[in-house]
Amino acid sequence: MPNRSFDTLRDAVDTLTKEGYKDDFKAEDESIRAIYSKKSYSPGDLKIIEVCRFEGESNPSDSTEVFAIEANDGTKGTLVMSYSAAHSQDVELITQLKKAQ
Repeated sequence: MPNRSFDTLRDAVDTLTKEGYKDDFKAEDESIRAIYSKKSYSPGDLKIIEVCRFEGESNPSDSTEVFAIEANDGTKGTLVMSYSAAHSQDVELITQLKKAQ
């Protein structure tokens, strides 16, 4: 799994989108949902292709990760996960996705 270095979160997402990761994934209560295609997946249906990590300037624990993901049906997209206190993603599903790799 390659890990490239990007200056900003926007640079990472823009580059990955240009490379074909066009959908946006979101970890919800029961599944990881592709926003545009409206498909839902379990962590086992997805493969992390690349991870880009960004740490908070004032607090390293306020980090963000961008995952380039490919589903078993060929759907490709990104999932942006912020580990700060204010986010609406299911961290447990992200953890399961990482462990499935």
